[in-house]
Amino acid sequence: MFALTFAQLSTLIGQFWWPFLRILAALITMPIFSSVLISNRLKLLLAMFLTLLVGPFIHNVPAIDPFSLSAIGLTLQQLLIGVVFGFGLVLFFTIFTMAGQIVSTQMGLSLGSMNDPVNGVSVTVLGNIYQAAVILLFFKLNGHLLALQILINSFQQLPIGLTFFNSQQLMLIPHMAAWIFGSALLLILPAVTAMLLVNIAFGLMYRAAPQLNIYSLGFPMNILLGVVIIALTFNSLPSQFNQLFEHLLGLLNQLMGGR
Repeated sequence: MFALTFAQLSTLIGQFWWPFLRILAALITMPIFSSVLISNRLKLLLAMFLTLLVGPFIHNVPAIDPFSLSAIGLTLQQLLIGVVFGFGLVLFFTIFTMAGQIVSTQMGLSLGSMNDPVNGVSVTVLGNIYQAAVILLFFKLNGHLLALQILINSFQQLPIGLTFFNSQQLMLIPHMAAWIFGSALLLILPAVTAMLLVNIAFGLMYRAAPQLNIYSLGFPMNILLGVVIIALTFNSLPSQFNQLFEHLLGLLNQLMGGR
């Protein structure tokens, strides 16, 4: 009787506990869900709710003694998979925050910073504006549902206790980091190019007429031009977000073992 009860306990843990760890680690790491504005109790309840929905549909879960070394290894494995998945989404949101940071530096507004409610750090005002716009687009396009769908599908593509990230999947992480930096540069390339041309023009003016106070003239012109360029290019942000997000979903699907 004791052996039967212990086997049932191991099966119950395998059916719900291991998926709970993966989902909880993803929610704690994912942007928006990991915000300090969302309490830890709510994160736990959301992870438990998703686990109750997903757990009965997960098959071939190994029955492992919860007090063995194998259970510790499996716990770390599920936590790592969830963290890697959430980290991929964090990198995506970094594209737009980095774009705002670069434009702010070129405009001379890098000293004007405010608190980022999502990550809990200080970023420039433009970085917060870009991030707020991206959060709205993320929910409008059901990005949170698509991301959770990939996470749920990972239980079929990366079964619990059987498989782990291979070398090809791990190489996607540095590839995603390089893609993030390149995408941020392309996103704000028109603004940076325009302000670079203005700085070159002011440099030539200073060489031609050194008596001009180039600093008092160039600083407000940089800010004015930056505001105009951002106003002209901000309407294209939704289409750029859609293209980048589709590419991100493909990368996350490959990272989680999809094709």
